[in-house]
Amino acid sequence: MTDSIELTGAPAERAAWPDRLAQGIIIVGVPVLLILFAVRLVMTDAFLRFEYLRDGFPRDVYGFTTEDRLYYAPYALNYLLNGEDISYLSELEFLDTRQPLFNARELRHMFDVKQVTQAAFTSAIVLAFTVLAAMLALRFRHGSRDRLRYALMRGAYATFALIILIVVLAVVGWEVFFTGFHRLFFEGDTWLFAWSDTLIRLFPEQFWFDAAIAIGVLTILGALLILLTASLTKRLTGR
Repeated sequence: MTDSIELTGAPAERAAWPDRLAQGIIIVGVPVLLILFAVRLVMTDAFLRFEYLRDGFPRDVYGFTTEDRLYYAPYALNYLLNGEDISYLSELEFLDTRQPLFNARELRHMFDVKQVTQAAFTSAIVLAFTVLAAMLALRFRHGSRDRLRYALMRGAYATFALIILIVVLAVVGWEVFFTGFHRLFFEGDTWLFAWSDTLIRLFPEQFWFDAAIAIGVLTILGALLILLTASLTKRLTGR
């Protein structure tokens, strides 16, 4: 019997437009969902502990100990993920001086970050259901299972290309990458702070560099898992 799959894994016959649309949704959606899932994995207490406890992490010259960072930082992280308003952070105080933990500029930035974060994760939920619907459409449409496998593989390869580009930009020109990222999502210079501000003391630039690398690694692992799954299902179906 003639194999309907080319050596590249692409379906030999031309797909109907509903199949092409479903494939396009999957190919575009896979990189976005993998990246956002990796971001969510990094936004955990486990990553905070990993960073603060690892050798070589920059110490705070203004006096925060590792224990202080582990105590204060989860509040900032939790605020981005919970349903509380900004008072969740504005009411926090330093344990020793009883002064506000964050100043007005920091609170404004955290409010902005929360809007971006929750919009991104809400969009991810909508996109996930859209991609799932596209996958089911290809999965149960006669003759379209190979196209589903092909779309997932193309999505994984697109993820590799995107992450490699981002990692190269981050490693070669971190300052440009870091500045460009913030200017894309935040107005003016609202994201710039003094070295003595709490946000900088809790999350120095090295933290964000490490987070970017971790997100890249986790995303690539997710893409590899998709490729492995596609390869195994191809073998199991004898194709």
